[in-house]
Amino acid sequence: MTSLKDYVSRMPEGQKDIFFITGESRQSVANSPFIEGLKKKGYEVLYMVDPIDEYVIQQLKEYDGKKLKNCTKEGLDLEGSEDAKKKLEEQKAAYANLCTLIKEVLGDKVEKVVVGSRIEESPCVLVTGEYGWSANMERIMKAQALRDASMSTYMISKKTMELNPNHPIVVELKKKSDADKNDKTVKDLIWLLFDTSLLTSGFSLDEPTGFANRIHRMIKLGLSIDDDKIEEEMPNLVKEDKPATGVAGENVANKMEDVD
Repeated sequence: MTSLKDYVSRMPEGQKDIFFITGESRQSVANSPFIEGLKKKGYEVLYMVDPIDEYVIQQLKEYDGKKLKNCTKEGLDLEGSEDAKKKLEEQKAAYANLCTLIKEVLGDKVEKVVVGSRIEESPCVLVTGEYGWSANMERIMKAQALRDASMSTYMISKKTMELNPNHPIVVELKKKSDADKNDKTVKDLIWLLFDTSLLTSGFSLDEPTGFANRIHRMIKLGLSIDDDKIEEEMPNLVKEDKPATGVAGENVANKMEDVD
């Protein structure tokens, strides 16, 4: 446990904001991809894991002239070196087509897709708007028995997918999409990345069955199982109606002619 006063006293030179993250438990926030970049730079992050913290932090905007910044929301500036900023701009240009493709595939599931710098080890995260609910607040509000449905419509999280351009998964996905953006595997991978980033970012899955089906297809791919081959080898349980053949078939045909 610590206090805001103690946190500020330990802030390194050049740090302008107080960084915090909200979540369901200490374990969930300690392993969060949102704080990977901050940890690497040596910044402390406050873990706010009590439900009341979400309400308090909406009113407590700053302390001792330092703004409180939620690591799971937009607007997190890690203030890298000039070389790092230049490299990030180059990566944004290089990954522009992939960002456009991901947005087209996911549709209204995300508001936009961008290249970011807050994550180090994860391929992507879903950040929320600066003035809307965080993923944790959305979870808390969904659990309220007497929640205000009208408030949910405009406070619900608008998600931005933030890609890590240095992650091997994102690098290979870019190569595959550049080769053929209509590749079904590329679309499956995009949806898998979205679903997994929902979970790691603190959201709940909207369509768990679809997620499971995509996982199963990836498992088949890993085991070199061909879906078409499976269909050929498995017995056809539902067969199309075909004209009867043989003696019985001829009898049926003759009877039909008699009726005519």
